[in-house]
Amino acid sequence: MTFQLSVCAEMVFRDLPIIERVKRIHERGFGVEIWSWHDKDLAALARTGATFTSMTGYLRGDLVDPASCDDVVRTAEQSLDAAAALGITRLNLHTAELVDGQAARPRGRASGQMWLTASRTLARLGELGAAAGVTFVVENLNTIVDHPGVPLARAKDVLALVEGVAHPNVKMMLDLYHAQIGEGNLIELVRRCGDAIGEIQVADVPGRCEPGTGEINYPAVAAALRESGYTGTVGMEAWASGAGETGSEMALDAFRAAFA
Repeated sequence: MTFQLSVCAEMVFRDLPIIERVKRIHERGFGVEIWSWHDKDLAALARTGATFTSMTGYLRGDLVDPASCDDVVRTAEQSLDAAAALGITRLNLHTAELVDGQAARPRGRASGQMWLTASRTLARLGELGAAAGVTFVVENLNTIVDHPGVPLARAKDVLALVEGVAHPNVKMMLDLYHAQIGEGNLIELVRRCGDAIGEIQVADVPGRCEPGTGEINYPAVAAALRESGYTGTVGMEAWASGAGETGSEMALDAFRAAFA
């Protein structure tokens, strides 16, 4: 049982323009993930021939906020044309808008109103996704190192939201790097999430570099995913631990070896 392996072009081959990064990843036989779409030449990206597996699916707004959740839905709808141009069928969401990785409107604790608003907003996005043939995936984050102030960020919170909405076009972007920092127990986590998973993202801890550079036993995680029946995309959203193009090539090799 094999996975579709994909690599985030924002984080490797960083000395090259984004188009060249995409080409290098594609040439190595991987799919490609991107973050933002509004600041990129979509036609040029499409001409690379790469298979794009996911991108950020909104521009602003918080899923949890009655005052800005409409912005999430409105900009998610704007993202659909960009997704179609690249053949992307998974659009990534966060529970709160991020600006340079930080919560645009930090919150210390989630309220019942936040849970209710997030659930209702995700239901709306599910209907939008069903009409467009895409799946919206909500990414869990860690608030200890990378994303302080983001509410409902833990994997168990995202899972509760996704299972509560129970819409086939709303899934989890289960990020195991973030989950290791915030929760741990990754093998049991992937078993528990099961059919709620829309995609897996990986990086090692500490450092957020490629598998094999830290404490996570990714070959064991890969085995657990296979045992659970997961056959979808595993995306490396990680920095290359080595310098230059050679370092990025080595990172891709290590990623492939961990999930072979």
